[in-house]
Amino acid sequence: MPEQNTNRALTEAAADEWKVLPSGLTVLVRPMPGYSGTHVIYATRFGSIDRDFRVDGREVHLPAGVAHFLEHKMFEDEDGDAFAKFAKTGANANAFTSFDRTCYLFTATEQLDESLDVLLGMVGRPYFTEQTIAKEQGIIGQEIKMYDDSADWRLITGLCECLYHSHPIRSDIAGTVESIAEITPEMLYDCCKAFYAPNNMVLAAAGSTSMEQILAACARHGLMEARPVERVQRLWTEEPMTLAAAEKTITMPVSKPCFGIGFKERPLQHDDLRSEILYDLILCCISGGMSRLYRKLYDEGLTNPGFGGEVLRVDGCCCILFTGESDVPDTVKQLLLEEIRRIRAEGVDREIFTLCKNEKYGQLIENLENVEDSASQMADFALSGQTVAQQIATLAALTAEDADAALQKILSEERMAVMYIQPDGTAGEEPDDEEEMEE
Repeated sequence: MPEQNTNRALTEAAADEWKVLPSGLTVLVRPMPGYSGTHVIYATRFGSIDRDFRVDGREVHLPAGVAHFLEHKMFEDEDGDAFAKFAKTGANANAFTSFDRTCYLFTATEQLDESLDVLLGMVGRPYFTEQTIAKEQGIIGQEIKMYDDSADWRLITGLCECLYHSHPIRSDIAGTVESIAEITPEMLYDCCKAFYAPNNMVLAAAGSTSMEQILAACARHGLMEARPVERVQRLWTEEPMTLAAAEKTITMPVSKPCFGIGFKERPLQHDDLRSEILYDLILCCISGGMSRLYRKLYDEGLTNPGFGGEVLRVDGCCCILFTGESDVPDTVKQLLLEEIRRIRAEGVDREIFTLCKNEKYGQLIENLENVEDSASQMADFALSGQTVAQQIATLAALTAEDADAALQKILSEERMAVMYIQPDGTAGEEPDDEEEMEE
């Protein structure tokens, strides 16, 4: 009974105001009385993996990096740069692109209506020319080089290249200098028509605001009017469950060797958040901060404190990745595999499972107290067709027995790939005078 009361209280605390507008846009608002700021996110189900699709009876095939490139270009229109407009309202704006979504956001403590108009206007009225695209290609080319220098990111992309033969998750979110050179205004307009339609988007706001204020902004931008529903068919190449490669090694200017261990899993249905939460709990039991393995690795100095696992799932793809730094990565890999085998045979530790579940509860509830996290949480779950309250209910229903059953099917060593990053010996070196001048 106490647990049921707790779950009910958590669900009620996470109850959001939710409305689907005549245009098809999903709007979520969490008024937070007493807070001075408001965080707003405008998100679309369009990310780096959405490269092949059919719209208006035409097939569209995109080079890598278009979704990220489009995110950058959305901030520019005939009247100038949207960042300058946000600066005039006092809002702090940003945006990001992931594998399966693009999000535009801002935080404001005043002039909320004006900031909403900037956000809805820039996303609702895209503007691209050959000249503005050419300018952006140079800017994003520099960003791509920055990602190439990130060991953490190279581990993820390297593991995806090993695990997948053809799924577009193999490609870097930002693309390559060569791939973004192929982008045209027509490609960007095709993407806007297909994926920036209101029925494919979510608007979430949390903080010092109300549903009425958000809906009034939507009305000013025509989002309260019915619109034709864009029927977009994503085109996928069937991905086998075999590996593209079992191992990959590269060198980089890092001070300590980095490693990644990836397991290829069967893709989950779009609305199957239950399995994703369950996999996450299993990882917490295997390698989380409260696990026996983590304590051993940390106490013996075998890995850095950042070692851990994560679930990466998008349409057509699901994998489980463990990453970290270690002077003895093969020893860590062997200890990880032994721990997976042990827990698979004995079952997850019931006490640790309960602690991990409570930790997830705590993260969900902690996010409700912060305007940025609260809006992000609403938008993330809404893009998958769920509310925060439903997520809490799903978490509450999971049992250790569910984890035991799932562990019999996932983390198979036959579908495991390993990625190594070895130091190239240049970490910490000072650039010579010639290099400094070139920069």
